[in-house]
Amino acid sequence: MTAKSNMNHKQRTVSPKPRKAAKPSSKAAPKSKLRRRLAYLFRTFIVVFLLGVAWIIYVQWKVQVAPDQVLPKQVDVGIVLGASLRQDIPSPGLQERLDLAVNLYKQGKFKQLIVSGGLDHNGSKLTEAEGMRNYLVQKGLPAKSILIEPRATSTYENLLFSKQIMDEQGFVSSIIVTHSYHGSRSLDIAETVGLKEPLVSSIDSKVLFMPYHEARETLAYTKWIWDKLLLKVGV
Repeated sequence: MTAKSNMNHKQRTVSPKPRKAAKPSSKAAPKSKLRRRLAYLFRTFIVVFLLGVAWIIYVQWKVQVAPDQVLPKQVDVGIVLGASLRQDIPSPGLQERLDLAVNLYKQGKFKQLIVSGGLDHNGSKLTEAEGMRNYLVQKGLPAKSILIEPRATSTYENLLFSKQIMDEQGFVSSIIVTHSYHGSRSLDIAETVGLKEPLVSSIDSKVLFMPYHEARETLAYTKWIWDKLLLKVGV
């Protein structure tokens, strides 16, 4: 074999060295992680957003659909939930609740009322309960038929403190008087504080700006559900 052919044989039998894999760019890895993180955050945002929309729709449905309950011939007491006074006189919205209470009283649905509401801090010298009592007396209801609860500053306190009065007076059955948009939350609170089979009689307002009150009730209902959970766990 010649020297030239021997050299060619060695060239054919020697395998080429494998090429080293290209190392990923040090800049590409952080960008990839950032894209994955942003995608995760975006998906999380979409889920939270959809859940929030679903909750708002649910609460608005509760706000729009007042409890549909058949009132019995008579109960022990009516509970009128307070609202603001204006110069110690019930506001037009509160007058709607009180006028409904007067009608129910005249129908014989109850012979005793509890009017519930504390001091407004809007310049009023009377508590909501005192202003409500005065209005009812002017409408012809006997003062002795009206019990005042002058401490409450929320719907929860309205019903909690009213129940305390009911327990003291030996009352068991009740009709809660309020506006329609407020009815579902009021009923849920009444059941939570321990009222026995509470009923709600509500009225649609002709004087309140309902878009504001319905939106506000969405927030109030959400807060109540949170507070209710805290009460259940003992916080």
